[in-house]
Amino acid sequence: MAFMEKPPAGKVLLDDTVPLTAQIEASQSLHSHTEYIIRVQRGVSAENSWQIVRRYSDFDLLNNSLQISTLSLPLPPKKLIGNMEREFIAERQKGLQAYLDVITTHHILSNCELVKKFLDPNSYSVNYTEIALQHVSMFFRSEPKWEVVEPLKDIGWRIRKKYFLMKIKNQPKERLMLSWADPGPDKYLSDKDLQYAVKLLSSCSHPYIYKITFATANESSALVIRPFSEKGTLKDLIYKAKPKDPFLKKYCNPKKIQGLELQQIKTYGRQILEVLKFLHEKGFPYGHLHSANVMLDGDTCKLLDLENSLLGLPSFYRSYFSQFRKINTLEGVDVHCFGHLLYEMTYGRPPDTIPVDSFPPAPSVFVVSVLESILTCEAMKNGMPTVSRLLQMPLFSDVLLTNSEKPQFKIPTKLKEALKTSKECIEKRLTEEQKLIHQHRRLRRAQSHHGSEEEKKKRKILARKKSKRSAYESGEEHSAKYSNSNNSEGEVGCHPCSGTTLKENRIWMLKSNSLSNRKEVFPIEEYC
Repeated sequence: MAFMEKPPAGKVLLDDTVPLTAQIEASQSLHSHTEYIIRVQRGVSAENSWQIVRRYSDFDLLNNSLQISTLSLPLPPKKLIGNMEREFIAERQKGLQAYLDVITTHHILSNCELVKKFLDPNSYSVNYTEIALQHVSMFFRSEPKWEVVEPLKDIGWRIRKKYFLMKIKNQPKERLMLSWADPGPDKYLSDKDLQYAVKLLSSCSHPYIYKITFATANESSALVIRPFSEKGTLKDLIYKAKPKDPFLKKYCNPKKIQGLELQQIKTYGRQILEVLKFLHEKGFPYGHLHSANVMLDGDTCKLLDLENSLLGLPSFYRSYFSQFRKINTLEGVDVHCFGHLLYEMTYGRPPDTIPVDSFPPAPSVFVVSVLESILTCEAMKNGMPTVSRLLQMPLFSDVLLTNSEKPQFKIPTKLKEALKTSKECIEKRLTEEQKLIHQHRRLRRAQSHHGSEEEKKKRKILARKKSKRSAYESGEEHSAKYSNSNNSEGEVGCHPCSGTTLKENRIWMLKSNSLSNRKEVFPIEEYC
């Protein structure tokens, strides 16, 4: 097969979900414009940072590209006259810093290709759509029954995963969706096991897993074909979005924020938990649950993108759960992601912050009870419920499932062992990342405490006390030294103070200065 003849390219070691931060360090004025020197850092390590130089026109170009999100972003306005004045440049720099802060902390914007290329051009210089087309073209050479209808540009959030609308030549009305992706940083399966596991996906049959028509993989990428749903995903339903629209347009700034009905929340939640339980029991790692990975088929939710974990792609919510050391298994990751999904179904939008301090009114107290068990600070610290425990909670326990399809997913023993090893490696990388983040957070807290005004005052007081103590101890030491000297010399009558009472007298000694022939007077301290 021609698709398999591509030379291996290896997995992508860069984790695209690791947050980038950007700080404007300085500005420099040239003849006709001003350049801003920006320090960009990936993750918590200051060693993993670099400098970029950007003009205001570069910011303006990025902002124009991000207008598809319909977000109101705080880019400082243009100024044609007086834009080289020092005060104006300083003020504009503050505004540009505020703009960078917004786009690097917004969950969807910070992960989009436009922002990544702006901040890290060296890592994102490749045209991924072109690479995907090359792979898909090679695939069609050996599989002539398929035909591309159109590229589905930017419908997903992943930079390195591309989608195409397809059809079968002898069934022109039926539409399918092809996805292409290369292996990510958590790809630990051998090439042979990866190819076998991806092909096995098309044999999986479950009422709450979206059917795969065809799947194949090689050392450098995987290609999966599924039926295309005009209704779209669960996220499309929540946001009232059109499935073919770009991800930024669909989900960044919904026109109407409205959650689902209580019965929908209960039914969809129960269906999703059932399929997660099934995958956990099969020893199949998932870790990629979010509302855009749940397809709607009538009133039934069906899970998408099982291939993601095989390819080692990072999770949509990784930047959230990597902050909490208790979420250190893929089962725990699935539960945490389910909390995000349940919040979105309930309120029609994602939570503002994680952990969540308080919850708005919900259609049922049972909904809030489940959310509190997953998304609160207490849950993050003390542990979240398992999927089995969630199924027993009142919100889901009384839901009747009418689908009678018998689940089937036979995984050979040897592949199960390989999946288990891969899962352990994925969890180990997550644990190591969480440890680094935890250490960095402790260091920042210590530095912040050390630099506080109250702490500075305390240090000044302690320094004064220490200085006084040192002076006192130094005096005591000199006293003891001279006292010992006086006692020893007094016995032979050599000390000038012999026969006098030191406590009653202050003796002055004359010392000749050989360089100046001056007579300097030095006091001998009084001893008790």
